[in-house]
Amino acid sequence: MLNRLAETLPWAVRHLLLSLLIAGLTGLLVFGVWFPEPYREISGGMALFVLVLGVDVVCGPLLTLLLLHPSKSRVALAVDFGLIACLQLGALGYGLHTLSQARPLAVVFEVDRFRVVAFADILEQDLATAPPWVRPWGFKQPQILGIRTASTGEEKLGSVGVSLQGVEPGQRPDWWQDYALSVPGAIERSQPLAGLQKLNPNRIHDIQANAVRAAQAPQPGETSSPNALRWLPLVSRQTMDWVALLDPVTGRIRGYVHADGFGS
Repeated sequence: MLNRLAETLPWAVRHLLLSLLIAGLTGLLVFGVWFPEPYREISGGMALFVLVLGVDVVCGPLLTLLLLHPSKSRVALAVDFGLIACLQLGALGYGLHTLSQARPLAVVFEVDRFRVVAFADILEQDLATAPPWVRPWGFKQPQILGIRTASTGEEKLGSVGVSLQGVEPGQRPDWWQDYALSVPGAIERSQPLAGLQKLNPNRIHDIQANAVRAAQAPQPGETSSPNALRWLPLVSRQTMDWVALLDPVTGRIRGYVHADGFGS
């Protein structure tokens, strides 16, 4: 048995190296396009990538180590190679599908917070009213949006009922609007940085460091002072302990901080 594994090991090592190369190329897509900082944590991209690619990278070479052997006929080896490739590519395809469903499509301002919305957060019946870029496979960066107010009392009551079922307005494309229309409300609801430090006394250094980075390279009319930045909670399906740092003049999101914005 040991002699057989020793003869197969070089094949498994080559397969492992090839699998690692494919995992690296997949990582460029996942972290360079689908889950840029800080969404790999906010939207769970890192955990999904490690789970999916970890299983894929391990299973392929392991199957090669156990199934292949130089003494087999060419036909048998071709069949084994084909089966292993199909299993590994199938697992990779399913993993990419899962990641595409979880990738952030929009960051939506909802009354007093921002919500990160993934394709999986949108109900199937609401996709008909969604913009063309709302699809699992794509290369657009997350869009910054707001939500409109209810046009009628009946619509407002219906929205409350849907929210009670766990579907917030930010997850409904027919409620989305250009973020510029929501900027006054975002600035009004935002809070000073000192309040965030008070809520997170153990993360004051991280908050200050992130504020300094966020204050760099201001656009015309924006502040260059870290202490002048404002903040609002940022939530997603995976987490509620992030905040978005806002410019006090333009309302533009300047950065993010891993900190509790609710005082829980």
